[in-house]
Amino acid sequence: MKRIAIIGSGHLGQQIAYHIHHDSSDKVVAFFDEFQPLNTIIDHIPVIGGNRDVIAKYQQHEFDAVLIAIGYKHLDAKKELFQNLEGKVPFHTFIHSSCYKDQSASIGQGSVIYPGCVIDQNVKIEDNVLMNISCTVAHDTVIGKHSFLSPSIAIAGFVKIKEQCIIGINSTIIDNITMAAKTQIGGGGVVIKDIDEPGLYVGNPVKFVR
Repeated sequence: MKRIAIIGSGHLGQQIAYHIHHDSSDKVVAFFDEFQPLNTIIDHIPVIGGNRDVIAKYQQHEFDAVLIAIGYKHLDAKKELFQNLEGKVPFHTFIHSSCYKDQSASIGQGSVIYPGCVIDQNVKIEDNVLMNISCTVAHDTVIGKHSFLSPSIAIAGFVKIKEQCIIGINSTIIDNITMAAKTQIGGGGVVIKDIDEPGLYVGNPVKFVR
């Protein structure tokens, strides 16, 4: 059994803890949260400090590995936290047992793959990515670091999504697309050509909004 700490005790952190507890032998033993008082108990899990306490608590053997549960509205903070901890604290990688992951695919450290996802041949999911329920990623696609994939996304083959992208629920990305870092695709968006400039894109096919 591995003892996991989660940074962020809100709904996302609670969901991830739920899946870990119900789908693995590992145990979430602590939350870190800047906005909760020390020793607050959330779903039977104590808050043992804020973000600055993570390294010290690891050195005190309070936990074995950490996950970052920060939502899509704060990806800069998620990236900064990851970079501050990388090489100092081990990251946990969680892949729900209901997922299909081809043996040739790779999942980076600190990434979380929710139930029902399909990860095809030669797919590369980089570090600190969250993939929500029932996403499909086809062959030879790369999902960049610190990205957030909402439920039921379909991504075709040979797609390159660069870091800190947000893909909205039920979006579709056709094959051979490259997407600039910090791109956001609104819910139901259909991407049919490369996106070279960061920003919010919505519609079918998607168009730049801001």
